[in-house]
Amino acid sequence: MNSKPPIQVSIHPADRMSGLPAQFFAGLVRKANAQTAKGRDVINLGQGNPDQPTPSHIVHRLQAAAANPLYHKYPPFSGFTFLKEAVANRYQEDYGVELDPEKEVAVLFGGKTGLVEISQCLLNPGDVCLVPDPGYPDYWSGVALAGGVMEYMPLVADNGFLPDYSAIPAPIANKAKLMFINYPNNPTGAVAGSDFYARTVEFAAKHGIAVASDFAYGAIGFDGQKPASFLQTPGAKETGVEFYTLSKTYNMAGWRVGFALGNADIVHLINLIQDHYYCSLFGGIQEAAAEALNGPQNCVAELSSMYEARRNTVYKALQQIGWEAQKPGGSFFCWLPVPSDHTSASFADLVLEQADVVLAPGIGFGNHGEGYVRLGLLASEARLEEAIHRIGRLGLFG
Repeated sequence: MNSKPPIQVSIHPADRMSGLPAQFFAGLVRKANAQTAKGRDVINLGQGNPDQPTPSHIVHRLQAAAANPLYHKYPPFSGFTFLKEAVANRYQEDYGVELDPEKEVAVLFGGKTGLVEISQCLLNPGDVCLVPDPGYPDYWSGVALAGGVMEYMPLVADNGFLPDYSAIPAPIANKAKLMFINYPNNPTGAVAGSDFYARTVEFAAKHGIAVASDFAYGAIGFDGQKPASFLQTPGAKETGVEFYTLSKTYNMAGWRVGFALGNADIVHLINLIQDHYYCSLFGGIQEAAAEALNGPQNCVAELSSMYEARRNTVYKALQQIGWEAQKPGGSFFCWLPVPSDHTSASFADLVLEQADVVLAPGIGFGNHGEGYVRLGLLASEARLEEAIHRIGRLGLFG
């Protein structure tokens, strides 16, 4: 009996796959898991995953909504009107911003999805996009998938980790079609005020640039200061959109609920591209998300207070070991300078191997992230304090 030779098909990926940026943090996770597999007590402060549960009233609404037969069918492609109205109401109450739920709100499978989609909606191959450096790496992913070209806006301590628009060469500014901003900022923890957003609108209008404001950490502000929304600025809707997510505000990272808000033309394009990708979120999740937005907001204030207490614990411990660093004004990240004889990667490797603490090397966020590590305030105060003192025992500071 003759046996047939095995079928072999050579798979040739599309060129866009080879152009995707490397997932720097996948390697960080592998290193951390390897230490844990050795039985080490690893304190992982290198990721951005909220450590608290979703508030119970939101969970209960999902449990009840899951039994509704209406939600067992396909949802409306652009999401249920009640959810779009809920986020519009939240923006009106929190920021005094009026949004048309049908024309100025797009429902997203998490904020990350929209941050990738907007480049695909607005950029042709070769088009220029301005991105913060350091910044959230998924901005790069969307630009790469669109075939765009990134030009970097350095974020440095001397300028409060804000981009200096006057330093962007005019030929680059005139070519740019899209720009990303993100405050409260990941990874630096910096915050931006109304004057910065006014400069952003002026710069964008002058050069015909669409603005993508990543407001993922908008609910987390410290020292009595509430972070401002880009959309509060006159002219903001004419120049761009803001990406808002329930992931951090309500500890709903795994629920994947986000929004693009503002410019009606951009919202239309995002809805259009999503018509080809998705059929919106499960209706029960949309109902629970509306409960989060419409329901009691004391859980949001309590969450922000918890992160502020954790921040204060970390900085007290840093002072005790002689590690000088600037306090963040928002987000749940601390941006810490590494010793002068280390790179961000070598320092992160050292504290993982010798102190069993995971920190994210700044180089993973861009070239201007070199010289820093990012620490997430995503463990109890006791564990955060222990992590800093473990590092202190290495004798690298003071």
